Amino acid sequence: MTRGKRTQTPELEVRLLREGIVESTHQVQAIVCDNRGRVLLSAGNAETTAFVRSALKPVQALAVTTTGTLERYQLTDRDLAIICSSHQGTVEQTRQVFNVLWRCDIDPSALQCPIPPGKRSPLEYNCSGKHAGMLAVCQQRNWPLTTYLQRQHPVQKLILSKVAELLRMPAEEFIGARDNCGAPTYLMQLDQMAALYAQLASGDSLDMERIVRAMTHHPVLVAGNEMFDTQIMQLTQGELVSKSGAEGVQCVGRIGEGMGLAIKVTDGANRAKHAVAIQLLKQLGWIGPTVAENLTEKFMTIGEFSRLEVIGELSIL
Repeated sequence: MTRGKRTQTPELEVRLLREGIVESTHQVQAIVCDNRGRVLLSAGNAETTAFVRSALKPVQALAVTTTGTLERYQLTDRDLAIICSSHQGTVEQTRQVFNVLWRCDIDPSALQCPIPPGKRSPLEYNCSGKHAGMLAVCQQRNWPLTTYLQRQHPVQKLILSKVAELLRMPAEEFIGARDNCGAPTYLMQLDQMAALYAQLASGDSLDMERIVRAMTHHPVLVAGNEMFDTQIMQLTQGELVSKSGAEGVQCVGRIGEGMGLAIKVTDGANRAKHAVAIQLLKQLGWIGPTVAENLTEKFMTIGEFSRLEVIGELSIL
């Protein structure tokens, strides 16, 4: 991605109000890009960096859709949705992860993600679908299963090559670190995250289009009932694809229009990223009043005596 020197626009501020009095504040930056990586609107600095965390999962799933793995093992859109998920460990979700492994003839013991506290199996960990997808590719390519999380493993090199290709950058320029699940994640600029989601949502690639279709057709598998990503995709009926990342990262793509939104809360608060996403989706016209009201009630009304408000908006550079 080519960049020129940019000026910074004002950041957003999220306030927690208790009976109308400010109790806490969060600083937030947000960027909108098109599928060519051009910054269209911003609040803050487009070149702010953060680990993309689980918001990368739909792009990591390209390793599954571009290698013939889906076809060889007859994986469905439900399987692809769980591969992209940060799930809640429900019976439905864990069974779907198991289905991916079963179809690929992989024992669940091959999963190297942690076992959640109080649970019995790594199948219940929120990233188990992503791990199952990586193992499926390894099985299809006859790559080692025991070392699939190592950065020099062929499946991780393949994933990074897909990211690098989309962002038109050399793979060796990306700074990686281990996510909580043990898989690599990468440090990215906000405009890079937004550009990835613009490309996912553009419809220009059949492989990415299938990933988006799987997520929007099976949103409960992607997160879970009452979870933000699931609610966004259900309420907009396939017009938006949404995926959260830990530490205040949120990405949304406008399907068919090649536009992506990336949000980062400086202190990592989830409640702030949800409030900002709702506010900015309204500003962009990506959600209507009814959807906005529904989301506001669920994610900006904290309790009987407190609520969130967002100060500021996206600006043209």
